[in-house]
Amino acid sequence: MQDVIQWLKDNGNLKIINEPLDVELEIPHVAYIEVKKEDSRPILFTKPIHKAKGIEYDMPVLMNIFANKEITQKIFGKHPDDVAQGIDELLKLKPPKGLKAKLMMLPKLFSLKNVFPKRLKFSGECQEVVIPKAEVDLDRLPILKTWEEDGGPFITMGQVYTQSLDGQMQNLGMYRLQQYDKNRLGMHWQIHKDASHFFDQYQKAGKKMPVTVAIGGDPLYIWCGQAPMPYGMFEMLLYGFVRNKNAQLVKSLTNDIYIPRDVDIVIEGFVDPELTEIEGPFGDHTGYYTLKEPFPVMEVETITMKKEPVFAATVVGKPPLEDKYMGWATERVFLPMLKPMAPDLIDYNMPENGVFHNLILAKMKTLYKGHAQQFMHAFWGVGQMSFVKHAIFVGENAPELEESEMLTEHILNRLDKNKILITQGIVDHLDHSSSEQFVGGKLGVDATGNEIEEGVEALLSDSELLEKMQRIDSHVLEVKQYMTQTKTPICVIAVDKQTSMKMLIVKLNKLQKHIGMLVIIDKTNNDINDPYMLIWRVVNNIDAGRDVMLEPFISIDATNKNAYDGYTREWPGDTFCTKSVLDDLQKKGIIDIDENFVKKFGLLPF
Repeated sequence: MQDVIQWLKDNGNLKIINEPLDVELEIPHVAYIEVKKEDSRPILFTKPIHKAKGIEYDMPVLMNIFANKEITQKIFGKHPDDVAQGIDELLKLKPPKGLKAKLMMLPKLFSLKNVFPKRLKFSGECQEVVIPKAEVDLDRLPILKTWEEDGGPFITMGQVYTQSLDGQMQNLGMYRLQQYDKNRLGMHWQIHKDASHFFDQYQKAGKKMPVTVAIGGDPLYIWCGQAPMPYGMFEMLLYGFVRNKNAQLVKSLTNDIYIPRDVDIVIEGFVDPELTEIEGPFGDHTGYYTLKEPFPVMEVETITMKKEPVFAATVVGKPPLEDKYMGWATERVFLPMLKPMAPDLIDYNMPENGVFHNLILAKMKTLYKGHAQQFMHAFWGVGQMSFVKHAIFVGENAPELEESEMLTEHILNRLDKNKILITQGIVDHLDHSSSEQFVGGKLGVDATGNEIEEGVEALLSDSELLEKMQRIDSHVLEVKQYMTQTKTPICVIAVDKQTSMKMLIVKLNKLQKHIGMLVIIDKTNNDINDPYMLIWRVVNNIDAGRDVMLEPFISIDATNKNAYDGYTREWPGDTFCTKSVLDDLQKKGIIDIDENFVKKFGLLPF
């Protein structure tokens, strides 16, 4: 992996675009479309430019590094399940008894020496070029602006290295970084992240906090940056375990933080604990804009880089994106770490259209009544799993968790209102649906039991049901029923929202013999015939405590919330591409998409 570009040419079917393209919107739009294709590839943009500033950059932009499962597995050098097996074996290690057992354990113990990062006493390739503070200019880097309403350009694949005040703990996280000007970056470390905990220490001590941001190098560094390691554990330990070799680190020039020697670009600086600045908006991986909010600011002291650096970036927005494949690897690798707190857990899956933390599917061995509910509380109480909003549990005889059609049918045949748990807990910093930031509703579904006995009493066709609903309320515009062969068919209705949907649900109670589960969405920007994006919309838009009702049928209000719902926060907008940019890219032959593609993935408003 020393030459990532050559490696991607040899192993990843690298797509190279030599056409000059703008870092504002054009390059991100191309990457956004590419990664949604079934045969998506990594892309190298060799001639990034900034039209508005008249800049021609001297370094290429590399995107979609984790473009598919195959290349993700190649980056690891093994299947992520093999990594998980190694972790599982370590967790189960017991003191050996007898000489033979001790001798047999020696190779495993000896290999663990490769886990720990090695601090080198000399400089690295990442420090071949040094830009002193007086000459620092972040405009020398091809930092992207992805969405039209973004607050500015953002570094989207920055490896952010921080350390605790006493220097005993180091952390690697992947946080977005907004460029304010030539030498300042907004530090979007969310309140629950390790870097934010370190920041609190410096703030209490009244000291500036050192930060070093790395870009590029071995793609596994990037994956490690988003891995949900326990608090206080340096993510480079995980790198050493996967690679079976020490991460080689060199000291930053202006602070005591160590970073990998072979990254492409290093940005060093300090954060003043007394200074914040408005960061955002930013079209995030939820598919929505995160709103303006004050965050700490990093003042850049120096920038170092390789002689021929490559600028790595990612694009975030509506699924599917490359975080689908990074998340897949994370799921597999961290399964053994979940089992100690849920020992009868068999497997789990966090679908990308559930935006990972919004939906988890789990298969378990049930041993007693309430076992699934016990697992729900365990999940909601540990590490980053505590951010999961909706958890659905099935038994060991359920279909495989990635067999979505069969699994959905299995769940709907076992959906018992008495086994649905609605509670409250912590939610992700990016969650917009809860009435209060950081705290919101949680939904747990126990579908581990036998099939329920009764289904819908009198199933109607879509047209018949629509006619009946429109007689009750003319604001119901469309009806589409899914899984009508199950005991709990899903009836999705699109509405022109003019009041609280609770009032509509009460009106529709008289149709209860025709409905198993009712899901309400806005007509605007939703395709009632696209279940993939409907799941994305629903799990993003609901707070279970407010938006889920269980009587007389299960109903879910997945409309955008406003004053009708007692919602007083600002509701964010969707991430949409800029039509003129798509049209220009299409004319140049850079992209090739049709109206079906545009609508399927919600690229433009409709």
